[in-house]
Amino acid sequence: MYANAINVRTLVIAAAVAMLLALGGAGIAYANGGDSEEQVTGPDAEKAKSAAIAAVGGGTVTEVERDDGNGTGAFEVEVARDDGSQLEVHLDGDYNVVGQEADEDGPNDKDGSNDD
Repeated sequence: MYANAINVRTLVIAAAVAMLLALGGAGIAYANGGDSEEQVTGPDAEKAKSAAIAAVGGGTVTEVERDDGNGTGAFEVEVARDDGSQLEVHLDGDYNVVGQEADEDGPNDKDGSNDD
């Protein structure tokens, strides 16, 4: 019976340590500005770039990501316009524009130069 008590206690301690490590990792990712956005490449990225450029009337695409859930679409495309402004264009899975907004990235952005 004494051996069973030690095994149960060891199991409880191991579970608590695992939980603390998982929570710590999530906290570090959050503190470092880690987000759930995934970079898009290949044919999907090319279609998203073309749709976003057409929607805003020109510019240069700086980033194409899967939408992180903050927007209403499947893709987020960041476009730098010739006048220096930046827009974030949200596209659905069929590359139709479902929204756009001024991109707040800039020199004072705390997450990084290409994050939002």
